Amino acid sequence: MVEVWFVVLPGTLLLDLAGPAEALRMANQRLQRLGQPPRFHLRFVGPARRPDSSVGLALAAVEPLPARLAGPTWVVLMGQPSERPMLQAPEWFTTRQWLAQVIAPALGSALPTGGDAQAGAGLVTICAGALLAADAGLLRPGQRCTTHHEVVDVLRSLAPAADVVGNRVFVEQGPVASSAGITAGIDLALHLVARECGEATASAIARNMVMYLRRGADDPELSPLLSGRNHLHPALHRVQDAICDKPGAPWSAEAMARVAHVTPRHLGRLFREFVGTSPRAYVEQVRSALAQEALRSGLAVQAASEAAGFSSPRQWRRARTRARSAAA
Repeated sequence: MVEVWFVVLPGTLLLDLAGPAEALRMANQRLQRLGQPPRFHLRFVGPARRPDSSVGLALAAVEPLPARLAGPTWVVLMGQPSERPMLQAPEWFTTRQWLAQVIAPALGSALPTGGDAQAGAGLVTICAGALLAADAGLLRPGQRCTTHHEVVDVLRSLAPAADVVGNRVFVEQGPVASSAGITAGIDLALHLVARECGEATASAIARNMVMYLRRGADDPELSPLLSGRNHLHPALHRVQDAICDKPGAPWSAEAMARVAHVTPRHLGRLFREFVGTSPRAYVEQVRSALAQEALRSGLAVQAASEAAGFSSPRQWRRARTRARSAAA
């Protein structure tokens, strides 16, 4: 598993903590439902055992800052209210020293994954957490990063050699992934879940969190696995969830209708009204997205087609041709 250390300081923005943590918890939960082991081990560490959060709620049982890494680890730094004098707080100095001594030497060339037992640390910053990373010297020359729009200039002053970009939901380069904060922290967490567990898992979590307009690093086009999910019709979501979970199943109109508990004809009407496409086209859309993901992971065309539920690369090509014709 990937160790995920949420570094909690007094005044930590609660949503910066709770949003990404919930996304990772839901990923573990879904993997276990599918008979797979959990991917993330969440720990909450910091210089104070019971710090108050940004809303005044005390956070209990925070572990001390670990003295060393035992495996692949993501270190998550979160923001604090902008009016708080963060840079002068004693807890800030303690954590800055810990980051410089324990985390900086372990930062790798890319965010570590659970599949690499020898990997060191990767850095995830949410909102003004990037300021702490910069103050500890973790944002090296040329490192591309971002933060909340209100403190972009402060980040540039703390890390003048870094490539600080504004107006981005999140940015990932090498061992550092940074986000603009607040809800953007959830977007970044979903991006990391997709990288570790696949787009289907990330899409399912986005739906559970009612984040149907999930955003990417540069606000790219919506993922095909999320397209057609910005509705709240429970029968359709049951069918779409089932297709994403088992894309290779023989999804006839009758099989999908049984999942939705409606007739095949009514299911077709629902898909056209709420999804904007037919049930068959939706199945092919999901399979094509998963096949593309399998290709990016290194599988050959034949294996990628079969992993996504197509009987052959030829069937996948035909599905793409139909999708292009429908879009024309």
